[in-house]
Amino acid sequence: MGLFKKRTPELPAFPPEEYEPVLRCSICTGEQVACMRRRESGRLHEIMLIRSPEDLEEFCRSYGVKAEELRKIY
Repeated sequence: MGLFKKRTPELPAFPPEEYEPVLRCSICTGEQVACMRRRESGRLHEIMLIRSPEDLEEFCRSYGVKAEELRKIY
């Protein structure tokens, strides 16, 4: 019985013509957060904390981008 099965949250959908995927990186701690950046205003919407390479792969797979294409914002 699957009463206590861990759910994987659904990532919100963003129109690619309005948003671009980016990584917000901390200079001090090295923490990385996957975000969607609005092209016209530059506002960031945080999606998920990147703790491991698997998290980065999941983000890239969900939004159809390659890790090499992600721009880092410090």
